[in-house]
Amino acid sequence: MKTALIVAGFVLGLSLPSLTQAAEVTVTTTLNAYSGNGAYLAFYLTDAKGKYHSTLWVAGGKTKYYKHLQDWARGSGLKSTEYDGRTGASVTSGEQLTFKVTINDALIDAGYLIRVDSAVEDQRDQRVDAEVALTRQGAGTEVAGRGYIKTIRYSL
Repeated sequence: MKTALIVAGFVLGLSLPSLTQAAEVTVTTTLNAYSGNGAYLAFYLTDAKGKYHSTLWVAGGKTKYYKHLQDWARGSGLKSTEYDGRTGASVTSGEQLTFKVTINDALIDAGYLIRVDSAVEDQRDQRVDAEVALTRQGAGTEVAGRGYIKTIRYSL
């Protein structure tokens, strides 16, 4: 009985690290040229059906404008715990934004999507301005945006 418990403990100890594996993901976005103020961007994960999973990054420092990032705002509930420590300055016309985030390996190749909502003051808000499937095969592939986002890509 003791030997069986020791073996079970050893096997469990070997399998636990694989359950908590995570990948460092670098996301790079380039904005189109437009006139106006800096863009607010919310990068977040959804499942294949579009259900919000988690926030990756928010560009733009004034939280009062976050409500304009509509799908992200609805999914995150605008709870500060969803974006604390994951924010930076807004991004202006033609600029590039790059950030790194750790994502659980189990979410890669599992139907999850990286989505971006965007908003610019006195201009149209863009729900799902860009979207890319989170797959190993898709890493490094540039995907065109639909509004303020020119391109988005990620690397693992």
